[in-house]
Amino acid sequence: MTVETTSIDTLVVGAGQAGVAMSEHLSKLGVPHLVLERDRIAERWRTGRWDSLVANGPAWHDRFPNLEFAEFDPNGFAAKEQVAEYFVQYAKKFDAPIRTGVEVKKVVRNAGRPGFTVDTSDGTIEANRVVVATGPFQRPVIPPIAPTSAKLTQIHSADYRNPQQLPEGGVLVVGAGSSGVQIADELQRSGRNVYLSVGAHDRPPRGYRGRDFCWWLGVLGEWDAEVMKPGREHVTIAVSGARGGHTVDFRRLAHQGITLVGLTKSFDDTLVTFESDLADNIRRGDENYLSLLDAADAYAQRNGLDLPEEPEARTIPADPECMTHPLLSLDLAKAGVTSIIWATGYAVDFTWLQVDAFDEKGKPKHQRGVAKEPGIYFLGLPWLSRRGSAFIWGVWHDAKHIADHIVTQRKYLAYYDEPQRRVETKREETVPDASRVHKVSEMGVS
Repeated sequence: MTVETTSIDTLVVGAGQAGVAMSEHLSKLGVPHLVLERDRIAERWRTGRWDSLVANGPAWHDRFPNLEFAEFDPNGFAAKEQVAEYFVQYAKKFDAPIRTGVEVKKVVRNAGRPGFTVDTSDGTIEANRVVVATGPFQRPVIPPIAPTSAKLTQIHSADYRNPQQLPEGGVLVVGAGSSGVQIADELQRSGRNVYLSVGAHDRPPRGYRGRDFCWWLGVLGEWDAEVMKPGREHVTIAVSGARGGHTVDFRRLAHQGITLVGLTKSFDDTLVTFESDLADNIRRGDENYLSLLDAADAYAQRNGLDLPEEPEARTIPADPECMTHPLLSLDLAKAGVTSIIWATGYAVDFTWLQVDAFDEKGKPKHQRGVAKEPGIYFLGLPWLSRRGSAFIWGVWHDAKHIADHIVTQRKYLAYYDEPQRRVETKREETVPDASRVHKVSEMGVS
């Protein structure tokens, strides 16, 4: 089926959580639109994650406001297939105009006329405005320090599925955010010898005093924080919903059998060197953990909340040997390590969006998703308007703001067009047709 070359008011690119949320708000406001998705709805949840992945937040929290997870414990953590199916069902609720299997290849602004020309794998579309809802997980990043040795199997966490896909032998996991921690834990539990490279991180408690950390960040106003704290731009969050959800504790991972090392510094064939920052990184993570407990206790006391105290949550295990005598280098071949998993994050890729909406580093320039380039919008990016912007519920609220902005612009344009229509209508009413002009002339009336 060929995509229409006729114009559409608003084109939404991507049908993940951001695109579905955008479509719901545009539908409610009566804005004609089309959502294009190159794969299936919420495809990244299905095929861009490892097999055992579950949501990092409980089901009561990581969802849209108007639909709960069907027949699921609200305090549980939904598996990736359940999350993907959730968005499919949500889109059906309002008959979202989503067209799958169509890739957007290029967007350019029209010259001398409104809107944009959009080239797709199935034809060309003219759109008055474009919402970029492709999210932040577009291009897996493996740093340039990666070794070139053919002796090692190397994959990004985006391509990891399960321990069985890796060759026999130990594994070095580089990156200790949520993905790296959960993958390292799974590999060690499967019987692998695992080294985990730990950089700067935050590690909130999974739960405290009977409430999930998502609830605590909510009541403390942290999800709605609009400005990132200085120096925290590259700090990852180590949190897990695996096995029913638990607090990530690097010391416990070490006592479990994982060897912790500092930030990965360089490679020389199979010899890898690490920074001497392991203990400092873990202690700063402890500080973040304890600071949230302090804030939660103060909030509970200030508001007279009858929540059970939990003094044992402040117990920090003894430092493992890998912290007291850290490895600064490791010969992977001698240690029997045959694989490296790079849990080193993603970069955005907007090469297809050929408009003036980016700074000199290629970063989108926008205010709460409204781009510098009029008619272009971004949705689903971290810190789009607040700390919670990249999360399921946060994307829904950001989409509402963008939809309201679109409606306002449509009203201004409608006001501009109305006088033109009135003038044209008046001209049609006052200019006589040819037969009447002829009769008047015959009567000699000037």
